[in-house]
Amino acid sequence: MRILFMGTPELSRTVLKALLKAGHEIVLCITQPDREKGRGKAVQVSPVKEEAMRQGIPCFQPERLRLEENVAWLREYLEAHPADVGVVAAFGQILPQRVLDLPRFGCINVHTSLLPKYRGASPIEAVILAGETVTGVTTMQMDAGLDTGDILLQRELVPDPEETGGSLTEKLAVLGGELITETLETLEAGLLSPRPQEGESSYAGLIRKEQGKLDFTLAAEVLERQIRAFDPWPGTYTFRNDKRLKITKASVCRQLPDEKSVGRPGEILAAGKEGIDIQTGEGILRILALQPEGKKAMPTDAYLRGYAVNPGEVWGESHE
Repeated sequence: MRILFMGTPELSRTVLKALLKAGHEIVLCITQPDREKGRGKAVQVSPVKEEAMRQGIPCFQPERLRLEENVAWLREYLEAHPADVGVVAAFGQILPQRVLDLPRFGCINVHTSLLPKYRGASPIEAVILAGETVTGVTTMQMDAGLDTGDILLQRELVPDPEETGGSLTEKLAVLGGELITETLETLEAGLLSPRPQEGESSYAGLIRKEQGKLDFTLAAEVLERQIRAFDPWPGTYTFRNDKRLKITKASVCRQLPDEKSVGRPGEILAAGKEGIDIQTGEGILRILALQPEGKKAMPTDAYLRGYAVNPGEVWGESHE
């Protein structure tokens, strides 16, 4: 089929490559504009643009696709280069109906959750934060709502207990590539049976960098899931002696039901080769790997060789 593809991050590139491998023709890639990144302000292109350039596929990078001049440009382009269907995978902009209607069969979204659960921008992180034992991918016929269109196909995946945001994204990207390929084959055969979304819906909003700060008044299980969900971005952190300390890996130390908390939230209970134990609002969080400011991430035992940590000190707040 002739496809108008819209996507931006590495997940989108994986889906794009699956479409190309299946023999589909990409008439145009639409992706987010190039951005300056880091202190050196080096210009960074999206993974989708990188792949498009490598494959010789034209790219369109509007700051806001919904603006009338951009819609008019796209309409004119597709009149000269018709698309059978649009495929959207983590594009990063909300599309108006006048864009969705341009391809012959409309636009299909590859969404990394089992809709209607976790509509929105951050379904993968939300699944880990919630402690879900099953997730998956949905292909959906897009409408003007936020992930509210009819479901085309779904496939489940069982996350590993130690799944991170990064590792789960990679798995769901591969699954998404397989599912959109199957969806398009079914569409070509005229066998798709769209069905309305049913059941309780939930929303996973855009994640902000400040959400990575750990609040030790929360339960250890909640904090451990937060650390995994926000790896690699935005990462999780606390403060020690007014210095930001990134926490990259942790586990939960179980307490017996009759045990009482032995410290206040954020207080160090023990520090040794097995980890740094911190009291939380419920249970003990054992820090297994961390990253001081200006340093690389390291296991806790390596950190302790360079930084003395004493029981009784409290982590969590900056007094700057």
